[in-house]
Amino acid sequence: MDIRTLTASVSVSPQINPEDVQTLKDQGFRSIICNRPDGEGSDQPLFDEIAEAAKRVGLETRYVPITSGKVHDDDTRTFAEALNALPGPTLAYCRSGTRSATLWSLAKADTMTVADILAATKSAGYDMGGVVRRIANGGATPTDRADASYDVVIVGAGAAGIAAASSLLSRKSDLDIAIIDPADVHYYQPGWTMVGGGIFDAPDTAKTMGSLIPRGVHWIKAAVAAFEPSDDAVILDGCRVIKYKRLIVCPGLKLDWHAVDGLVATLGKNGVTSNYRYDLAPYTWELVREMKEGRAIFTQPPMPIKCAGAPQKAMYLSGDAWRRRGVLKDIDIQFNNAGGVLFGVKDYVPALEKYVERYNANVNFFHNLVAVDGAAKKAWFDVSKPDAPVERVEMDFDMMHVCPPQVAPDFIRVSPLADDAGWVDVDQATLRHETFENIWSIGDVMNAPNAKTAAAARIQAPIVAANLIADIDGKAPVAQYNGYGSCPLTVERGKIILAEFGYGGAMLPSFPKFLVDGTRPSRTAWFLKERMLPPIYWKAMLRGREWMAKPEKISVS
Repeated sequence: MDIRTLTASVSVSPQINPEDVQTLKDQGFRSIICNRPDGEGSDQPLFDEIAEAAKRVGLETRYVPITSGKVHDDDTRTFAEALNALPGPTLAYCRSGTRSATLWSLAKADTMTVADILAATKSAGYDMGGVVRRIANGGATPTDRADASYDVVIVGAGAAGIAAASSLLSRKSDLDIAIIDPADVHYYQPGWTMVGGGIFDAPDTAKTMGSLIPRGVHWIKAAVAAFEPSDDAVILDGCRVIKYKRLIVCPGLKLDWHAVDGLVATLGKNGVTSNYRYDLAPYTWELVREMKEGRAIFTQPPMPIKCAGAPQKAMYLSGDAWRRRGVLKDIDIQFNNAGGVLFGVKDYVPALEKYVERYNANVNFFHNLVAVDGAAKKAWFDVSKPDAPVERVEMDFDMMHVCPPQVAPDFIRVSPLADDAGWVDVDQATLRHETFENIWSIGDVMNAPNAKTAAAARIQAPIVAANLIADIDGKAPVAQYNGYGSCPLTVERGKIILAEFGYGGAMLPSFPKFLVDGTRPSRTAWFLKERMLPPIYWKAMLRGREWMAKPEKISVS
């Protein structure tokens, strides 16, 4: 038998035989649903044979036959009624399991999210892309028409999405563009490190979304449920269908707070904070200001994460604040990094190591945060050193700054756009989708091997805009991405190590070495971070003014 689990209470399988029923009983199943009509195949046992075998071992059964390829709304209701009436766990079967998986997907459409349903069926080996509109419509068959259609649809109104829209309009002002995003507020997330360090005020990092969407661009204030790239359609929650000629996917990534046991319950109290959330960054500074002694833990999860330097930025700024107040000698700083290096580009490591020594911080590699008890002020880490068994260690803390694990959003990971790891699958030079030629992706959600930073999105947006316009004109891609990313490492108040790099760790400095030497702490770089980058973000990047971000043309050999 090929039993595939959808949930703890429902599994599906291809055709079973009467002799399989005892095994199902032994595995804990209490009921069986047959979704295959009798007589569909010459080697197929009748449902009555299955039912008789089930009766002998005490299993209940239901016969809900479905003609292949014809799952009607009434069939879904009948299947749901059977599931509700039968004791679980339940096994549903048909010829291959697909009809049973489809019925379950539609029956659960009003109680589970589209992403959760698609994830469960995908994990079981079933593709529900053909019924995704029905799932989004609560399981019922929707009308087969688009609610709206645009030249370009952009999923996500973060830094990447708004910058892409503005860059497109600067090249072709008559484009009919729509941005899909349910958020009311747009955040300048690179500023949150400075909020946590007592330099910026949190409200200065936020603006209303409506004030930033470029004039003439349609803002569809809704969440995406799924993609139908074969039909050039985006399905929204509630089953609205948005059609496109070309699509840019840039919804950012998901902060997976729930991946750490106990973390959600203690965030914002018990000394547990994170600069990765707007409302918590001020709490970071409050804790730093009030701390006079004790242990402060700073965590970094496995890659990829947005702004890989942010976890240690928090440590450096906190250490500098304690040094200035004269209490550093009484504070035990622990930097627990799930990875094996301080920073991924080796050229910047020596200067960073000097600051680790300056703040007398202990760097613990291969330490991944897995659980927190905030009230008890305890944290647990899995230590996964090379060629050694995983060891779980417990650490007490007085303050802990957490960087959460990060993954692609659920609706991306289960979509046809994703690679095996769940990220949007693109060509790393043109940022065009590897399978669907009218789709591009930028920002944190795509799988190019670059750092996930706002600076990367600032460079990517004009590249995709140029290549998309070239595609409209019937031309090949005209611009290429070299993997540029930037991480201004705030090593102390007033000084920054400006890390700029591309694919393979190649250094890509924007300024002459005499002005800013990225391998050394610099006051000039601090001035750039504190005074220049916020207005560049708000007034240039988001408005299509490509200062220091002109696309690199593809060289023709």
